[in-house]
Amino acid sequence: MIDSKTRVLLIGYGNPGRLDDGLGPALIERLTGLDLPEVTVDSNYQLSVEDAAAVAEHDVVIFVDAAVKGPEPFFFCRIQPKAATSFSSHSVEPAAVLALAHELFQSKARGYALGIRGHEFNEFGQWLGERATANLEAALEFIVPLLLSKDFETALTDDLSFADLN
Repeated sequence: MIDSKTRVLLIGYGNPGRLDDGLGPALIERLTGLDLPEVTVDSNYQLSVEDAAAVAEHDVVIFVDAAVKGPEPFFFCRIQPKAATSFSSHSVEPAAVLALAHELFQSKARGYALGIRGHEFNEFGQWLGERATANLEAALEFIVPLLLSKDFETALTDDLSFADLN
């Protein structure tokens, strides 16, 4: 059921100092200031266990990251909560953040991933490659109307597994 009051959290993550790895934060930067109703945006270098508290305050969470493989220009898929067998301060997977929100805060937030295809990751620099920039633009053209319609289930691009693509 589509509800215009659905509270959505977008978390863009990645390292902007590693070229296309900064695609998640770049998308969030472009969304900041659009004042989309019931939409909260946040970005960071990586996900952390603390993100579970923010997820629990929303009905839907969309994790936005650069994809090292997978379809161009992006994919949009569902994420199921999955408890992690261990945690590191350096990385927490989206499924584990969602599982923590469900387990610790009794959240029923639905999870999705927007993976924007990048190509250049192995150098230092704070810019996006030409192909990544084009993919970012395509992802923006996709996500803004989706955030307004909130019809997330019909927007799934494929029956992809986020873990297999990132």
